[in-house]
Amino acid sequence: MEQKRIQNLPLGTSDFSALRVADEIYVDKTEFIYELASQKAKYLFVRPRRFGKSLLISTFESLFKYGLREFKGLAIEKLWKDKAKYHVVKLDFSEAKYFSSPEQFSERLVSLIVRNFARVGFSYIPESAESIFDQWSEWLKTLDRDSLVVLVDEYDSPLTSCLEQEELFAAVREQLSKFYAELAANERVLRFVFVTGIIRLNEVCLSSDFGRFTDLSLDPRYGSLVGFTRDEVEGYFENYLEKVAKDLARSREDLIKQLVAQYGGYCFEETGSTKVLAPWSLLNFLAYPSRAFLAYWFETGGAASLLKYLKTQAVKAPEEFSREKRISRSELLGVSGSLSDIAFLTQAGYLTIKAPEPGETFLLDYPNLEVRRSMAQMYTEKLLGGKVPGQVGAGPIVEALSKEDLEFVVVVLNRFLSAIDYQKDEATLRAYVQVYLAAAGSGVEAEFEDDRRKELKVKVDGREWIFDFRIVKALKDASEHNVDADKHMEKIHPRDQDDRRDTRKVRLVFSTEARQFVMWREL
Repeated sequence: MEQKRIQNLPLGTSDFSALRVADEIYVDKTEFIYELASQKAKYLFVRPRRFGKSLLISTFESLFKYGLREFKGLAIEKLWKDKAKYHVVKLDFSEAKYFSSPEQFSERLVSLIVRNFARVGFSYIPESAESIFDQWSEWLKTLDRDSLVVLVDEYDSPLTSCLEQEELFAAVREQLSKFYAELAANERVLRFVFVTGIIRLNEVCLSSDFGRFTDLSLDPRYGSLVGFTRDEVEGYFENYLEKVAKDLARSREDLIKQLVAQYGGYCFEETGSTKVLAPWSLLNFLAYPSRAFLAYWFETGGAASLLKYLKTQAVKAPEEFSREKRISRSELLGVSGSLSDIAFLTQAGYLTIKAPEPGETFLLDYPNLEVRRSMAQMYTEKLLGGKVPGQVGAGPIVEALSKEDLEFVVVVLNRFLSAIDYQKDEATLRAYVQVYLAAAGSGVEAEFEDDRRKELKVKVDGREWIFDFRIVKALKDASEHNVDADKHMEKIHPRDQDDRRDTRKVRLVFSTEARQFVMWREL
C-alpha cells in the first residue's frame, strides 16, 4: 500500500521560495493575494507578530518578480494573467530598529534604502549636496509608469523600539515621514505597495500619506489573510492531527477542539465572524506534541520594547483582568492620533474582537487560553511586585485544588494574599484570586458565574469549585457570614443535586486586618 506523503511543517519559514523548495505545507492564501495584487493600489495591513506577515510579503515578492514560477498547484495559477516585468523592492524595517540616537537611526534608514533600491538601479552619491531623499526622489521620477512594486515589512518596528522616548520617537517619526512622503509624491511609478506592521500608529504623523492607503486591518474580506481557520487546520494538517491524536491517545475531534480553545479565537475583522488560530503556536504544537499545550506565541516575546510597554502601560490594574472590555472603531484605529492601552492590546493580539455592538463599538476579550493564562501570569507578577507565586510560597494551588483539600487551598491562597498590598473591596478580592488561579496552570479554568458575576467558578481536572467571598475588618466580624449560608447558596444556584455532585461550594471570609481568609466553610 502506498503511504501518504507527509509534507514538512513550515515552522519558522518566512520566505515563500524557500518554503516551496523545501516542500513545506503552504496554506493556500493565493486567491486573496490575486484579489489584492490585481489592483494598482497601496495597502496597509496590521496584524500581531508571528502571524505570517513576512511570508505574505515574500509571496507578493515572488509573484511580482517571477510570475507563477513558484505557484504551481495553487489557486492563483489559473487566475494570474499579468506578464509585465516589475522593479520589486522589499524593505524590512526591523533591520533599522537598533539605534540610540536620531543620527544612528538616520544612518540605518539610509543604509536600508540604498541597499534595497540599489538592486533595481538606484545609485546614491554620499558626497552630493542633495540629501538621500532628494536623490532617491529624482531617481524614482526616471522610472516608467506603474513599474515599481514596494513591499514594506514591519513598518512600525523603529517606532515601537522607542515608544517611551518622546524626543527620539519624534525624530524617527520625522525621518519616516520623509520616506513615505517621497513615495506618495512619485505615485505615478507605483504599481503596488503593501505595508505591514504590528500596530497602527496614526500618531506618527503619516496619516496624510497613509490616508491614501487602503487599510485592510478590519476588512471582513481579509479576516483570514494570515492565520489559519479551523477548516484550513483540518484540511492542510490532517496527517499531523491524526498522528498527534494517536500519540496522545485522544480523538481527533477532541484534539481539534482543544487546539481551537488553546490557540484559536483571534478575530481581526469588524463583523466578528472570522476566527483564526495562531500559526506559530499551532505549528510548534504539531512539531513537539509531547510538550503539551505551551504558550508558544506569548513566550516568543516579540520586541522587548513592546513587552515593556505592555507591562508598564497596559497591565496597570490587575482587577481589570476579568472586566468586560469595549472599544470604539475610531479608538481601535487610533483616529484621534494616539494609541490607547486597550487599542494597543487589541492590535498586538492580546485582546481580540468578540462581537460588534451598536454604535460602531466592539466587545473584546482574550482570544484563547494561551493568551488568557499568560496575561493572568503578567497580572499576578504585577500584584506580587515582580515575583512569581512560588517565590512567596503560593505555588502549589493546582495540587491543592486537585487533591480537593480545602484546608490546603486556604493556606495557599493566604500565602498569595499576604504577599500583596490589599486594601479594597470584595470585587477586587475576587478579581485578585481569579487572576492568581487563572495563571496557575494549564489544568485550571477560573471565571465568574454568568448570572451574578459574584461567585468564582474554578474547574480543575473535571472537578468544579465555587468560591463565595465575604470581606470583614476583623476576625470577630466573620461569624455573621456563616448564618444561613446554605440557604443563601441554594438561592443563587438552584440546580439539581445530580448536576452538582462534582462541585464543591465554599464560602471564604477575608479579614482586611489580618490580610488573610480567617473563616471558611463548605456549603
